[in-house]
Amino acid sequence: MTADGTSTPSAAAVAAAVRSGATKAADVVEQHLAAIAAREPEIHAFNTVLAEQARERAAQIDASVAAGNDPGPLAGVTVALKDNMCTRGVPTTCSSKILDGWKPPYDATVVNMLRDAGAIIVGKTNLDEFAMGSSTENSAFGPTRNPHDTSRVPGGSSGGSAAAVAAGFSQIALGSDTGGSIRQPAALCGVVGVKPTYGYVSRYGLVAFASSLDQIGPFASSVEDAALMLDVIGGHDPHDSTSIPQRHPSLTEAIQQGVEGLRVGRITDLPEGADPDVQERLDAAFEALRAAGATIVDVQVPAFTFGLTAYYLIAPAEASSNLARYDGVRYGLRVDAADTNEMYGVTRAAGFGDEVKRRIMLGTYALSAGYYDAYYGKALKVRRLIHDDFERAYQQADVLLTPTSPSVAFKFGSKGDNPFAMYLCDTYTIPTNLAGHPGMSVPFGTGAEGLPVGVQVLAGTLQEPVMFRAAAALERALS
Repeated sequence: MTADGTSTPSAAAVAAAVRSGATKAADVVEQHLAAIAAREPEIHAFNTVLAEQARERAAQIDASVAAGNDPGPLAGVTVALKDNMCTRGVPTTCSSKILDGWKPPYDATVVNMLRDAGAIIVGKTNLDEFAMGSSTENSAFGPTRNPHDTSRVPGGSSGGSAAAVAAGFSQIALGSDTGGSIRQPAALCGVVGVKPTYGYVSRYGLVAFASSLDQIGPFASSVEDAALMLDVIGGHDPHDSTSIPQRHPSLTEAIQQGVEGLRVGRITDLPEGADPDVQERLDAAFEALRAAGATIVDVQVPAFTFGLTAYYLIAPAEASSNLARYDGVRYGLRVDAADTNEMYGVTRAAGFGDEVKRRIMLGTYALSAGYYDAYYGKALKVRRLIHDDFERAYQQADVLLTPTSPSVAFKFGSKGDNPFAMYLCDTYTIPTNLAGHPGMSVPFGTGAEGLPVGVQVLAGTLQEPVMFRAAAALERALS
């Protein structure tokens, strides 16, 4: 169901109808392009809408079906891509002036996988510049607005992808999650958002923010559609040295199993900060899983509270290194100057926004001589503590539940002048990135002013099947 209350068929249902010939992919595309035309000027979910390419792709799929062929498990399903995933010949900007107009010479692995599965890409979505932010206010091309209330943010950094699904612009979307950038906007926009285990999905062709933390994952309007999407894009990729070299079990099968006997962990030393309406929905989620046959157990993750501090040393340090390549020489923006060194400086000053500059400076400082061991090195040790504390918790529980975001969607500008207040939006999502474990946000009712609340389901390494079982049970509890 979209933000305006319109009921839409699932991606799985659309794909089945297109594969059988009962529905034309061309009709599916036109319906979504019409939705984009109606609300995109208000929402600004996209940096680029690929209307003609989508129509051409739909015609190819319909022709394939007419010829008796099977286009794939996502036949005719519309997909929106976060604009930090490379698409050959199509602008990939990371919502930054420094890459404005850059067209990659190759496709990201996930883009090829989607096309091979019969999906139709309808556009590239807006984001916080280089995926650095929690509100999509940091885009060089203007903010994205929450389809539920356009005076509020959609979350970030994948706010455009979350808004695209919530507004009915596409059935599914891809985002990237470095510290919560899929799960937090999913919660604020009332959709499902998944960060898989690090290495579950190829990062080849994803423009890097923090390479040891980044992971691609889906947005969808249902747990089933998210499972279908992850079944398509998951798997080993020889182009990505961090890709896990094994086959993953079917998640669409896992969600049918229920939660009878599942151990659901309540973290007793979870950092405080969630608003009362969010805490109320979390408590209701525990009760819903108990009613479905799960057992609630208390666990502790002592190092959870250090996640925010460790992250804002590790992620900026990696960003400082990764973003050094944008110098005006090889691609993107170039500002002419008297000599090369001056050109580097003026190009980066003009091309990067305030938040990106802030994180580059933080990271460069943390990596500098005399400070490396005191800051970056110590943060890596804390990261290990977080991982080990989670591992001990997963010996007692199969999944953990937390809030996804401390609050419902907040007003534009309410946190922009206070970076620390913005960083606190990711309190509950960051530790999972540091541990490399999977996590997902599931819509679970509404909070203040009728705005969506998301509950976060966490699990251990490669435990996506059990995580999806719990998520599906939460979804069923609200149906």
